[in-house]
Amino acid sequence: MTGTLYLVATPIGNYDDITQRALHILRSADVVVYEERREGERLLRHYAIEKPVESLNEHNEAAASSVVLRQLKAGKNVALVSDCGTPIFSDPGRLLVSKAVGEGVRIVPIPGASSLLPALIVSGFAADRFLYFGWLSQKKDRRRAELRELRREEKTIVLMETPYRLLPLLRDLADIMGDERRICLALNLTMPAEQILRGTASEIYRRCSEDTIEGEFVLIIEGRTRDQKRH
Repeated sequence: MTGTLYLVATPIGNYDDITQRALHILRSADVVVYEERREGERLLRHYAIEKPVESLNEHNEAAASSVVLRQLKAGKNVALVSDCGTPIFSDPGRLLVSKAVGEGVRIVPIPGASSLLPALIVSGFAADRFLYFGWLSQKKDRRRAELRELRREEKTIVLMETPYRLLPLLRDLADIMGDERRICLALNLTMPAEQILRGTASEIYRRCSEDTIEGEFVLIIEGRTRDQKRH
């Protein structure tokens, strides 16, 4: 009999945001598979959980997925966890899930923290219809071309990016959308340094440039309105 693969959401910053069910799974699983071993050990140590930790990340995903799949087929229960938030979503692990599906392994999602929905609902923009675009291209020309396409989007847009590319992204947004569209920058969600910045792309770019604002973030862009379509 195969084991169960649990996809466990963990806090995006504030350790109090973990669920009782997630803690139960982490305590009862035979193995915890983490994106980075050091982060996994730190998380388990905070909750006083002692458990073998394996790593599965973008550098070893193929080999690690095969190892974990063998453990599952041997009857071990495995908890897959990302560095923070909900696993698979913008994180490694999809290959493992795909292989597990193909082998008929039972897969159980354990819902919990995510940065996407908190940023969306605090933005003040329409949340009934939105486009999760995720990560733009790292190449400037391609990124700007993607933003020009998104400029026509009527639905609220959700973007993710690494902290060190925040200013280049805001600069491109300011150049392409200027004062036409409002944005919401959700920084360091759930943490003491949490900030919610609202305004035009130009305004937020100036503020982040002047105040050296840094940290993990989600960027929400207001959908195009009827008035904007006339221009």
